[in-house]
Amino acid sequence: MPNQWKPTRESERVQAWHAWLKLTGVCLAPLEQIEPHIRRLWATRQTDRQIVTALQKVIDTDQYGIGLTKFIEMRKNLGLTRTRQQGHMPDSIRGQMVELRKMYPHAGVREMISLLFHEHGLCVSRYVFFCHDNHGSCGATHQSDRRVVQEYFMLYEPELVRVRKANRLQRRRFWAAGVNDIWAADQHDKWLRFGLALHTGIEPFSGRILWMKVWHNNRNPQLILSYYLETVETLGFIPMVTQSDPGTENFGIANAQTMLRQMHDPALQGFVQHRWMRVKKNIIPEIAWSQLRRRFTPGFEALLEMGIQAGWYDPDNTLQLMVFRWIFIPWLQGELDGYKDRVNRSRKRHDRNKVLPHGVPELIHESPQEYGALDFKVTVSQTAIDYVHQLYVDGDHVVFDLVPPALGTFIKQCYVEIGRPPVDRTSVWTVYNMLLHALRQYDRIAIQEVLTANEEVEDSPLPLTSGLQDLLENEDSGYLGGVANGLGLQPEHHHTLDQLDAEDNPLPSGTNQDDDNFSQPTFQIHDFSDDEVDVDNAYD
Repeated sequence: MPNQWKPTRESERVQAWHAWLKLTGVCLAPLEQIEPHIRRLWATRQTDRQIVTALQKVIDTDQYGIGLTKFIEMRKNLGLTRTRQQGHMPDSIRGQMVELRKMYPHAGVREMISLLFHEHGLCVSRYVFFCHDNHGSCGATHQSDRRVVQEYFMLYEPELVRVRKANRLQRRRFWAAGVNDIWAADQHDKWLRFGLALHTGIEPFSGRILWMKVWHNNRNPQLILSYYLETVETLGFIPMVTQSDPGTENFGIANAQTMLRQMHDPALQGFVQHRWMRVKKNIIPEIAWSQLRRRFTPGFEALLEMGIQAGWYDPDNTLQLMVFRWIFIPWLQGELDGYKDRVNRSRKRHDRNKVLPHGVPELIHESPQEYGALDFKVTVSQTAIDYVHQLYVDGDHVVFDLVPPALGTFIKQCYVEIGRPPVDRTSVWTVYNMLLHALRQYDRIAIQEVLTANEEVEDSPLPLTSGLQDLLENEDSGYLGGVANGLGLQPEHHHTLDQLDAEDNPLPSGTNQDDDNFSQPTFQIHDFSDDEVDVDNAYD
């Protein structure tokens, strides 16, 4: 048995760190300065040591210091406790599981662990230890391990385990040269029957969802362009190339991406910096929508359907449609934002068929060099973004109105009158009905005048910039990115990759160091698949 009182190498490092702090007079980093970073890294499920390493990159180490022991103390003071301290068992998570299963009935073990963490702050171990004797009662002669959430499913939902075991992966092929080589955009029309339209943008190499929007329209090119420009303004850069299905709704992104790229690289004049996925499908967003349909949609779709079946909501009734938009779209956008953050901060299942970094998408996208990958982002100025926005986006277009402004003011007044009730999963239809009832108490003629004045939103297509050639294609590899104007990695890129490989850095933050199957990424994504679809051994 090891001597717990014998100084370990780690304890010696901690003691040396604090001695150095005392000797040099360097202060510990103030909590108010690093708390936002702590909470962001905590949300990506990093270990304490990984978080400390990351924090040391964002603080002024000449003035401040932070060690593992002090960080753990800070973390606990923030109420961030880990799995062992929370000590959950299948029975202790049942209340939260029952609540979550209403909205996520098809979620599996990995998904439920993520939901428990991100929506309820519960750290649930993959393993819980049970001691059994030879007769199956509690004892100390035999020990076996079972996953907490898996054990929950075995106890309370055994029939769903059998159903999920029957699922199979559908693998496809996709190629990218590195982070920010490609941004892929796509719309989703499955909820149009409710009056809701979805749109997303994905960075394929890292798997990061750049945006996931819900609105009453996803065909207006100015609206779609605004999603792209909002992301560019937040990140401060653009990819080498964007891609989408053919369609006039994507002309805005194609024009803006091309103009911004040519502003920063005149050599690209004459070539559109957008790929139209005519024959080859827009694979990555299709996978994202498939995951959304399985992981997010079922519970929310059932909730939406309930209002129609109950006769509360008819999309063909203009007043009901306007109230529905005013209540449901902002609420659903908040739910989608939570889903996006949860996906971006969750480590994907290891896939031996994929030559990719196996880590947290957000961290891979922000620090690709730590994963042995290249970053092809093109930094753009705010002046350039503002110019493109002014050129292509009319901020006064009716597509940007949630409801007609005059009606919106009236609805807001009625919402205040009913006490501004909070909108959540359990109250959304109640608030909708209360608000609709309040509106109907007013002069119907006045309301009808406002509704009649509401013009149907037009798509207002933007013309595609003329006289531009498509990007070059590497016919041998099928590469469809934007590196070297479409030809792919050049010798200098391979040299950089060789240097990254030669450095042989330790596994980056967000990587499970116990995963013996970890492999460094290359410039191609092979057999890209739906990571979250459960395979045969999902419950093994």
